[in-house]
Amino acid sequence: HGAVRTTAMVLLIIGMAAAFSWLMAFLKVPAALIASMNAISEDPLVVLLLLNLLMLFLGTFMDMGPTIIICTPIFLPVAQAYGVDPVHFGVIMILNFGIGLNTPPVGAVQFVACAVGKISVWEAMRSIWPFYGAGLLVLGLVTYIPAISLWLPSVFK
Repeated sequence: HGAVRTTAMVLLIIGMAAAFSWLMAFLKVPAALIASMNAISEDPLVVLLLLNLLMLFLGTFMDMGPTIIICTPIFLPVAQAYGVDPVHFGVIMILNFGIGLNTPPVGAVQFVACAVGKISVWEAMRSIWPFYGAGLLVLGLVTYIPAISLWLPSVFK
């Protein structure tokens, strides 16, 4: 009974996220976002930095699955407009949202881990900061050195 309820809740969230992403695409939100990014900077490196900051922020407050479903139709056209490979951008998205899952104030994964380990969130944060920094370093390297994320797919071409 509990499994059915949980599955229904997850599928409802994913369905609503898909409907919301379709609505954003229908309302041409990606085109408006591209125009906004062009107004700020036409440099792809700056745009990638802005997208990273935005995705880290969203990843902090939302679960990864719905966030990917909502954000991909909005952010992927922006990234492609600046010449970013879709696979490369997908890796950037996953890293951003994964880091966001551990970031306060929401940090869903962190709260679950603290409940399982029976420790406070603040105690966990003292231990996790070096790994959080390493994750941000990896995110920066993957973002600005596309060969890191595109090497393995190129092997299979």
